Amino acid sequence: MSQTIFSETLDRIRTGVAELSSFRAGDRPGWTREVFSEPYRASRDWTVARMREAGLEVGTDAAGNIVGRLAGRTPSAPALVTGSHTDTVDGGGRFDGIVGVLGSIEAARLLQESGRQLERDLLVVDFLGEESNVFGLSCLGSRSAAQELTPSDLDRRDYRGITLGQAYTDYGLDPSRLLDVPWAKDPLHAFVELHIEQGPTLEKRGLPLGVVTAITGIERFIATFAGSADHAGTTSMEDRRDAMIAAAEAVLAVRAEGCGAPTHGVATSTRVESESRSPNVVPSLVRMYSEVRSVDSSWLSGVKGRLTAEIAAKATDLGVDVGFEWSTDNTVVQADRGVQDVAGAAADALGLPWMPIPSGATHDAVHMASLAPMGMIFIPSKNGKSHCPEEWSSTEDIATGVSALVATLRRLDGTDT
Repeated sequence: MSQTIFSETLDRIRTGVAELSSFRAGDRPGWTREVFSEPYRASRDWTVARMREAGLEVGTDAAGNIVGRLAGRTPSAPALVTGSHTDTVDGGGRFDGIVGVLGSIEAARLLQESGRQLERDLLVVDFLGEESNVFGLSCLGSRSAAQELTPSDLDRRDYRGITLGQAYTDYGLDPSRLLDVPWAKDPLHAFVELHIEQGPTLEKRGLPLGVVTAITGIERFIATFAGSADHAGTTSMEDRRDAMIAAAEAVLAVRAEGCGAPTHGVATSTRVESESRSPNVVPSLVRMYSEVRSVDSSWLSGVKGRLTAEIAAKATDLGVDVGFEWSTDNTVVQADRGVQDVAGAAADALGLPWMPIPSGATHDAVHMASLAPMGMIFIPSKNGKSHCPEEWSSTEDIATGVSALVATLRRLDGTDT
């Protein structure tokens, strides 16, 4: 990429991040733009206009994914796909997902302006609702594309009692047609997602790029502790069946599993809720919400049994009953080795140092992996911060990621994946 073109890319990225960030919920912290919200709706109109300005043919599929097409010489050839998402978590930042969408649009623009037409179509996708939401389900658009969104998913309810199906309807999408995604039913050549790392590794090592090897599996559970409600002032400590103490022991057990996990294994308790709100009653019913993550499938399967047994044993010692509800958010997904090799070779050819790196966060790439050989390119995150207002990646790092994405797409276009 010439210095002039690189400078223009910097300007467009800087402007794009600033403009997209203006679509936010004014009554929430950070840059909040949650799926189905009015700021999200407005931001997607902006994204459509941005794609058209870059010379893409743009449409929105029945699942709510925005798809921009850059025509190749052979439209019948399996298409290349790239993209990410533009929704955020509550109180989130300006770069998670956004880098992948703005970067992909910029990559398509650069490919078109180069005058060297790709052999196959390039599809740039802004997937609907990648972030976990009030319905407890992430990657809505890519799940639909992969035919993985189920009728039971549509029956999920938020804190107001509204179903996910109704939320789709209110947003203007037909719940009965969410799996009608024609571009994802055709053969696809490869999928590549540009993304911020959301961790500190690349920055600590002073590297501009990471090539993702695998995406973490996520197991979540809710533990419900049932003890006895007693007067907090008159019941002796030894006579209590305190559900909160059992939950506290469980929180520490979860942490211990994470601290003893293999590389890239983590365990987190995110919420503890007591049914009683009285300050002078021994808690009798407490729910704890936790998750474990790793790219090591054997550790993930083993930790479920270990945590269940340890938490149950400690609760029994305290005279407290406990029940578990385990759920799999996604299994470990390996990035395609061929796509990894192509991305690494593209970075080498550009003189950009890189490292292989696993992803501790889930992405739309998880679901796209069932449709095409999948790969991801990471750029550094300042201080490893993400899902918070302090989330930051420099414009220069984003532009470098775009250069790597362009080179990777060109090589994949001529590669038999």
